[in-house]
Amino acid sequence: MTTTQASRTESMVRVTVAYAVAIGAGAAWFAWGPETDWLWLDGWIADLIATLVIFGASRMHHNSSFYDAYWSVIPPLLMLAWWIESGTPADDARSWVAMAVILLWAVRLTANWIQTFPGLHHEDWRYPMVRERAGRAEAVVDLMGIHVFPTLQVFLGTLPAYVVVTRPGRDLGWVDALAVVVGVGAVAIELTADIQMHRFIRTRQPGQVMDQGLWAWSRHPNYFGEVSFWVSLAIFGIAADPDAWWVFAGAACMYAMFQLASIPMMEQRSLERRPAYASVIARVPRFVPRPPRRLRGA
Repeated sequence: MTTTQASRTESMVRVTVAYAVAIGAGAAWFAWGPETDWLWLDGWIADLIATLVIFGASRMHHNSSFYDAYWSVIPPLLMLAWWIESGTPADDARSWVAMAVILLWAVRLTANWIQTFPGLHHEDWRYPMVRERAGRAEAVVDLMGIHVFPTLQVFLGTLPAYVVVTRPGRDLGWVDALAVVVGVGAVAIELTADIQMHRFIRTRQPGQVMDQGLWAWSRHPNYFGEVSFWVSLAIFGIAADPDAWWVFAGAACMYAMFQLASIPMMEQRSLERRPAYASVIARVPRFVPRPPRRLRGA
């Protein structure tokens, strides 16, 4: 085993232990802690407790990438906890279908994280930048900006699953079918985009930019797929309760985060490192996949 492999294996063990402790702490509060009057709030407090455990691990290891897998690990666990505590029958069809879509997304995204995780010697480049900009408030920004705020976003995105498991009784219909198509399609887009990007990274030449496959139709097809997944959960929520239009709030927050923060940061970095990326911006749509523009004189 090489030093890099040893480092990666040891890092994976440390991350796994931290997540086991975090999930155990959240589950313990959910099971035996004082209950509020709202089951969704009980879930939020348990989620926040688990996030604080991961934050502690991040600070202990001086690496906020400890949090990265939390995004995909928690939603199915939250839905399961709400399902159990709500008393909704275990054979509720909509709950099973929605859970299947969430699990498909969660397993795919977590597997991608595992595949690309190099070890705790590496940290997402955005986190040190955010902490450095915060100056003396870096610990507060690390807690709130890198850990708690994303947890809140994912929680809002998962709330449609709460609606599904706490408001049973409506038969499955075309709205559920639409949710499945959007959700499975979203996962397929993310999977295809990631495979294409991994292949490109292995073979690219210095300064070369990615404009092939799905990446020729959207500069950020992975983000488009991610937002589409959260839209599919919102559609499941509407299928369970047609009056609960607020369930789209989570997907809207995801869209705003990608458009206002993630995409601008990624594109600025790409332009700084690969000037040829300017031609991609000129030709390829920013978000929603569609045929690239034809430049004059091209």
